[in-house]
Amino acid sequence: MTPFRTAIIGCGGIANRHATTITQLTDDLRLVACCDAIQERADGFSQKYANGSARVYLDYRRMFEEVPLDLVFICLPPFAHADEVDLAAAHGVHLLIEKPIALDTDTANRMLRAVETAGVKSQVGFMFRFGEAVETVAEMLQSGAAGPPGLFIGRYLCNSLHSPWWRDRAKSGGQIVEQIIHTFDLARYLLGEPATVFSRMRNQFHQDVDGYTAEDVSGTVVTFANGAIATISATNGAIPGQWISQAELVTDHLTVSFTDSNNATLHHTNLSWLRTTTIASQKDLFLAETRDLLTAIRTGGRTRTPISEGARSLQLVLAARKSAETGQVVTVR
Repeated sequence: MTPFRTAIIGCGGIANRHATTITQLTDDLRLVACCDAIQERADGFSQKYANGSARVYLDYRRMFEEVPLDLVFICLPPFAHADEVDLAAAHGVHLLIEKPIALDTDTANRMLRAVETAGVKSQVGFMFRFGEAVETVAEMLQSGAAGPPGLFIGRYLCNSLHSPWWRDRAKSGGQIVEQIIHTFDLARYLLGEPATVFSRMRNQFHQDVDGYTAEDVSGTVVTFANGAIATISATNGAIPGQWISQAELVTDHLTVSFTDSNNATLHHTNLSWLRTTTIASQKDLFLAETRDLLTAIRTGGRTRTPISEGARSLQLVLAARKSAETGQVVTVR
């Protein structure tokens, strides 16, 4: 089987994870082009991940015109998204795009229309959906074994200045939009579609940092159409060097404590005796989401997180941000 001709747009930090995945799937993927606004960075990617054989571009539009492609990884920061999804779709190129897919719903919906009109496959980088523990619980929810969900408690704690663009709310959307969207997406994946959201957020710890306009503490309550409730709290003022993403889920038959998406303890609460299940895994989530995309391309099936899911989770975090700005409960449409 001929490997898919693959390109990367945006050769920054997260792109290294995807490029590493490409090198792990040599029977399936071959990196043929690298595109970045900085020449040296694109050159470095070509050398490191393709022994210098991948063509280097500063302009992705020219890349789409000149290089026959089957698949593209779009690893741009949210403010840099323009028409790369539209061009990929127009050229019949399948895509994996990092979250958030945009900073506004109009852009996200335009991307969605382009992908669906062209019929290409898409995957959004919500890798938590591929964790071993999350997969197990999601299957139990779908089969009814877990009973209906009632409560989700999510926490994300870190302490980093990140990149200058990340600190700028106009470029990143803020911590909820750029980072905590992972936790909001996980809540959606397990509980279903949201109905309303109420949020509070502020810059508590970085008011003296020049250019830091994003929030660094937030608390959000989401009510879902099925009656379940989620509370999601986040901060960028916790323990330096640690990235803590944890959650609890309470259903009619289970209480689940997620250490992360791969590892969890399940307490079975519908039995007359105490039973606890432990899930412990080191699954490579980036590899799993890429393999899922490749399967969808080859079989014509659906990916776990198509761009429509990226648009819905973006809509939820934008509603949370609007709630914080207005002080009102916001309906998620």
